[in-house]
Amino acid sequence: MGPVQWVSEEDKYEWYLSEDTKTIAKDELREDKNTRDQALEQVRNWIKMNPRIENCRLDSKFILKFLRSKKFNVPMTQEAIERYLLLRHVYHPAFNNLDIVDDTMEELLALGYLFAVPGRDKKGRRVIVARPGVFDPYKYTNADMCKIHAITYEALMEDEESQIRGFVHFADGAGVSFPHLTLFTPREAVRIVKNGERTVPMRHKEVHAINAHPSLKFALDFGMSLISEKIRNRVKVYTSLEDAISNKLDVSVLPKEYGGTIPMKEMIVSWRQELMDLRPVLLSHDKMKVRLEFYSDKAKEGAVSALKQGFGCSSVGSSDSAHGITGSFRKLEID
Repeated sequence: MGPVQWVSEEDKYEWYLSEDTKTIAKDELREDKNTRDQALEQVRNWIKMNPRIENCRLDSKFILKFLRSKKFNVPMTQEAIERYLLLRHVYHPAFNNLDIVDDTMEELLALGYLFAVPGRDKKGRRVIVARPGVFDPYKYTNADMCKIHAITYEALMEDEESQIRGFVHFADGAGVSFPHLTLFTPREAVRIVKNGERTVPMRHKEVHAINAHPSLKFALDFGMSLISEKIRNRVKVYTSLEDAISNKLDVSVLPKEYGGTIPMKEMIVSWRQELMDLRPVLLSHDKMKVRLEFYSDKAKEGAVSALKQGFGCSSVGSSDSAHGITGSFRKLEID
């Protein structure tokens, strides 16, 4: 066997962001040149020496998104990277072939199901708009839903400014009805939310939701119970757009349909171009792999047993490989 051809090679990190961003990185993430250089070297060496990791990216931007999300705690970063790689493997249909030119992904994007608005808000953060009501639960699967989220978030996390400043979410619940709730069982919902929060290295700074239907309050309450108190405190639910505006929500960066200046259609075209530019990077992630044989014995592997419990799969026998978890996802189809 020759040397490993890594998905991306090591690079020498150069800081190119503003002084203002440097201050935020230092104050909120404990990041400075010395901390960053040491942590990058430690994590890179760990990836290269880790027998459980078959292939991974070694470039600074990839490793830094995990370091920044864990405030440069190296052991927590290492756990997060391995958890992320294993999650990609286990939930294969939802996290691989993240290709925006896939017909279903193109349809969901054109509908305005999920997209990032151009530019940034007053605090320099990207704003992500979600419109779950346009997702047809009879036409699309929960794997489709997971995949469009994965494409969106993976693309956004390639930007270092966003890794540091975090993200704002704006959701419009209009059109969401009971059939949407059948896309995932409660157990799957728990797995997805918990793993999303623990494994996806995004800094969620604010979440704003409008038009949450009163009949689905129980589902909203259930969802809120799944997220950490830290994130829960950042969620604001409004009865309507007018209610949000009267409560001082800045809508200037949102689509024209929600009080901004740029029509949603134009924003979607702009976001699609961003995704096309990042398409090679997202598709290269399919080369990232863990060696599943190392995860066959959960008593031996703390990381995967924690994952199995996180997935609600702690009943999977210790002799099963992580392949067994895939089957528990009901082939990612609606019952």
